[in-house]
Amino acid sequence: MSIEVGRDAPDFELSDQHGQAVRLSDFKGRRSVLLVFYPLAFSGACGSELRELRDGIEDFQNDDVQVLSVSVDSMFAHRTWDDQEDFGYPLLSDFWPHGEVARAYGVFDDARGVALRATFLVDKEGAVRWKVVNPISQTRDLASYRKALAELS
Repeated sequence: MSIEVGRDAPDFELSDQHGQAVRLSDFKGRRSVLLVFYPLAFSGACGSELRELRDGIEDFQNDDVQVLSVSVDSMFAHRTWDDQEDFGYPLLSDFWPHGEVARAYGVFDDARGVALRATFLVDKEGAVRWKVVNPISQTRDLASYRKALAELS
């Protein structure tokens, strides 16, 4: 069961595709965070979703909101993928302990060893304000992201 709207988002520290540590709490009081979990780098549906975010980044990331994506892939896989795709936002590695952050958010699929397609909007105070959790086989509609972000303002 995923973390509920209204609850404090679990803090974490993960490495991005460049090996830099990123902490959710670093954004507290400064920016909201659109936290996007996806199963695996280099897969068709995940690539499509992340490219759609990249191509519409001005709708999702600005002075008030930061996009952070998370999967169980290694930092090295993320770096190679980002070198190919130039996503423009952090790809965070939940590689080890395997899926620990996805587990904290209640979106880790134990049978497959990957995160579900889940997105959480964390406000500047660190609370979950909106979420969508889809099965691995079902992609997300980014129009719902736009609506949630508009309602956050």
